[in-house]
Amino acid sequence: MGEYSKALEFYEKSNKIFEISLPPTHPNLAASYNNIGGVYDSMGEYSKALSYLEKALKIREKALPPTHPDLAASYNNIGGVYDSMGEYSKALDYIEKSRKI
Repeated sequence: MGEYSKALEFYEKSNKIFEISLPPTHPNLAASYNNIGGVYDSMGEYSKALSYLEKALKIREKALPPTHPDLAASYNNIGGVYDSMGEYSKALDYIEKSRKI
């Protein structure tokens, strides 16, 4: 099934390149953080997942218009992690933000 350690290795390598070559609010950097967060979520490492997904969200909130679908995806992804953690109230807050977009 999932080769998470391999995925992380490649995502982290590409992320280092993005951090060096892109401005700190570039949407591709947000996408990179989002991908790493998704792998940690799949591995059940929810605090690490949230850390990366929140980095992605902060960039997207600065770089994108408030109705951009990537912003909705960030809210949805964070909500999904909170759901997996059993923090349903927080999950619902983020899912609702996503739905409103």
